[in-house]
Amino acid sequence: MRKVIDPPAADAADNLMPAGWWHETDDGTRLICDLCPRECSLKPGDRGFCFVRQNISGEMFLTTWGRSTGFCIDPIEKKPLNHFYPGTSVLSFGTAGCNLGCKFCQNWDISKSREVERLSEPATPEAIARAAVSYQCRSVAYTYNDPIVWAEYAIATARACREVNVKNVAVTAGYICPDAREAFFQFMDAANVDLKAFSEDFYEKITYSKLQPVLDTLRWLKQESSVWFEITNLIIPDLNDSTDELRRMSDWILEAVGPDVPLHFSAFHPDFRMMDRPRTPHETLVRARTIARQQGLNYAYVGNVSDVMNQSTWCPGCGEMIIQRDGYQIGLYRLNGDKCQSCGTSIAGHFDSAPGQWGSRRLPVQIRNFAT
Repeated sequence: MRKVIDPPAADAADNLMPAGWWHETDDGTRLICDLCPRECSLKPGDRGFCFVRQNISGEMFLTTWGRSTGFCIDPIEKKPLNHFYPGTSVLSFGTAGCNLGCKFCQNWDISKSREVERLSEPATPEAIARAAVSYQCRSVAYTYNDPIVWAEYAIATARACREVNVKNVAVTAGYICPDAREAFFQFMDAANVDLKAFSEDFYEKITYSKLQPVLDTLRWLKQESSVWFEITNLIIPDLNDSTDELRRMSDWILEAVGPDVPLHFSAFHPDFRMMDRPRTPHETLVRARTIARQQGLNYAYVGNVSDVMNQSTWCPGCGEMIIQRDGYQIGLYRLNGDKCQSCGTSIAGHFDSAPGQWGSRRLPVQIRNFAT
């Protein structure tokens, strides 16, 4: 029985790259994907649930190597990351496909796309790194759809970015198998992990996945890696917004990863296959943040709304505002390195001596201009 862990050293052809993380069944008739907990079983010609990993003549391939749905420079706070070089710019891109089936997906035209030919922008890892340097981006974000399903491409790009001193950010649901975790995250400097709810029932019925592997990834990131990470929880009315669930989730985060991992409560809007739900009331987000703080989390935020008081960073030592945020715009900044100017308390995260000045701009990038 063949078992492949690390991606083979090979060149891509026609957007196909030999893939890692799979094994052959005992009878040799199928390949089992070991990248994510779905463990898709594929006979020749079959694609996985994510659609972008395929059994081609008894070998596993990533079918979207070097293709993207587009590139855009964003503020790092949009990922969202509030404690990773605030105010700096990040070059963001994604491909197609996803290993979750969220009914509320807000990037469904990308993550659910099966029209790979529509991905009209070819981009090598080296071209992406050159673009990031040219635009003076502090980091590159692997986002829009989950980079775990295109891990080989993300890893190669992250390597190229590391070589030119550009940081790497994974925006992910954290749905990955233990064998693939270290290889995927070893070149990532930061991550935002989407903890979609705190019940197995929600994960199974609303995302067609499971909660426990995501919790395992979060605990692993804290205990086994040096990756800076933050957590996002999209609050959907009457599905994952109960006081009990929010309290249990906050308690688990405190126990598993500690009080200093930032938690972002994000507002839902109707989309994809969940058009029957209302937008998240502002007061629900504030209630969630209050619960998280009451349970002992030092940094909790609201997102997708305008709320300076609840989007800003407050010192857990003296209670003073130390980073003021109005949407994606940085205002007041009271840090000396990573310490509160007022009381000297260390603030968890990665900070420059002064915040970046990117602001709230969104700048599309033509990556073809950086091809060799």
